[in-house]
Amino acid sequence: MTDPGKAGTTSPTWAKAQYYIPSLYWIPHYSIHLLGGDVLAGLTVAAMLIPQSVSYASSLAKLSPVTGLFSASIPGIVYALLGSSRQLNVAPEAALSLIVGQAVSHALHGDPEKHPSDPDAVGLAVASAIAVQVGLISFVLGFFRLGFIDVVLSRALLRGFVSAVAVVILIEQLIPMLGLVALEHQLNPQTTLEKMLFLLEHGFTNMHKPTAIVSAGALAALVVLRALKRVVTRPKWLARVPEVLVVVIVSTILSDEFRWDDDGIAILGDVPVNTGGHFLKFPLHHSHLKYLKQTTSAAVLISVIGFLDSIVAAKQNAARFGYSISPNRELVALGAANLAGSFIPGTLPAYGSITRSRINGDVGGRTQMASIVCSGIVLLATFFLLPWLYYLPKCVLGSIICMVVYSLLAETPEDVHFYWTMRAWIDLTLMFLTFALTIVWSVQVGVTVSLVISLLLVVRRSARPRMTILGRIPGTDRWKPVDENPEAEEDTPGALIVRIRENLDFANTAQLKERLRRLELYGVDPSHPSEAPRRQHARVVVFHMADVESCDASAVQIFYELIEEYKNRGVGVFVTHVRPGPLSLFERAGVVALLGENAFYADVASAIGRVSSDASIAHGRF
Repeated sequence: MTDPGKAGTTSPTWAKAQYYIPSLYWIPHYSIHLLGGDVLAGLTVAAMLIPQSVSYASSLAKLSPVTGLFSASIPGIVYALLGSSRQLNVAPEAALSLIVGQAVSHALHGDPEKHPSDPDAVGLAVASAIAVQVGLISFVLGFFRLGFIDVVLSRALLRGFVSAVAVVILIEQLIPMLGLVALEHQLNPQTTLEKMLFLLEHGFTNMHKPTAIVSAGALAALVVLRALKRVVTRPKWLARVPEVLVVVIVSTILSDEFRWDDDGIAILGDVPVNTGGHFLKFPLHHSHLKYLKQTTSAAVLISVIGFLDSIVAAKQNAARFGYSISPNRELVALGAANLAGSFIPGTLPAYGSITRSRINGDVGGRTQMASIVCSGIVLLATFFLLPWLYYLPKCVLGSIICMVVYSLLAETPEDVHFYWTMRAWIDLTLMFLTFALTIVWSVQVGVTVSLVISLLLVVRRSARPRMTILGRIPGTDRWKPVDENPEAEEDTPGALIVRIRENLDFANTAQLKERLRRLELYGVDPSHPSEAPRRQHARVVVFHMADVESCDASAVQIFYELIEEYKNRGVGVFVTHVRPGPLSLFERAGVVALLGENAFYADVASAIGRVSSDASIAHGRF
């Protein structure tokens, strides 16, 4: 299949339609020789995704396992039709399912005086309220071309969040793995810290030994099988056998054969395809609306974090297989996928997975057909496979999720070591702050506080206009930054020549006056405000504006006020290398009239020549 951008002649309207709806291009141009790899990739990912989705829904989101399977099928089909990534697998994720589970728990247990008569209905309503909001948020962000948010949030914040979520998930899963679910419901620990203390107090004394043995055995089997796949290279098909599926099948057979449920080991049991009375329900149904307000913060976090994971996975595969990705189109596709899923009550938010998408490409997935095959298999499993999992021990689902925890934590030591080596104290602080707040309070608090801090750091860095002082290279008419060129000299007494090195807008011009004052009195060397000035007040200021390609109205207004202030002080002001766009704005704002046309020059040498030749300017009588 060729790239849409390299297609033959086609009408502009149809070309745009193919751009915004990629399936209009790749389906008609699909090559049959790609089908084998796509089918194999779909089968492989589905074999891994089915037990994962059941685990995420039942163990993390506190919902029926069937909701996880619907979440792994419906959104994936819609994304395959609208998404631009050929390998991205869209389905529930552990971290996002955990956030849904916390929202469900809060709705069920947040008010001790209220006891819902139908907890299952509450869970479905909360999940549906989150799903529709997640879909709308992602769609709107993409529609208004706000896909640049993937470059705003630092990797340190994400690493701190992922590490904290991994620990939270581990603590959550240790409770059913040790058979302490009944005692947990009795004591009702709420926060992650309380659950950690609960495990320390009751983990060894009150655990259910048969459950703990099965959990440990399943986890050990997963670890051993994964290690064997890396060591044993032949036969080749062995590397494609998902160890998760093997453990699920074997543990279900053993549980049925030896009647583990008679020993007190909780099993999955009968899982009817039940979505609350109706298979499809309008997502803004009145039963969901009452939960919209209390789930909005969770929906925003899921939208941001889910998109960041998705765009990283999409970009990795795009670079690997040589095609381009549009973050805005990805947001629209992910939003539409979740909106479609929200029509089935209880559907979990679905976003791209780095691991599953990488496996998709490794096995042979080359088009979105692999995702359609995967979703189709999961959908079939939803209606026909669940009865065969009747005897699946629930603690095995916890063991499966513990393997996900290992994947989430795998890169954390390397990142911490890197930031420590680089002495990136701000990044380390942000990482540990996110981690600590998430563990002590909640996922929402940890991520929200860290997001605010991260955005404030971005604003702080962008609010300082980049500018430097220019000096003349001896014997020439060339002017260079004095902090970068030791030979450059400020050889015109009383003149401050400033090069503004970026576009001007309302954000960075707010500190323009203060930055110029510091350059005027202290130069380019770092200094503390308490220090005495190192330089005399300038009699002439020359602005070199070759790097200013644009400026907004607020910037022009502040620049006008700045010039007025200089004129009131008797300081001469000249502007050089000004571009046509900013010059037009200066004319409309009255800056040109205020300075006079003879204050604008083509280069610094001409402006300094005027200063040197005019005694009134040189002596500050401008």
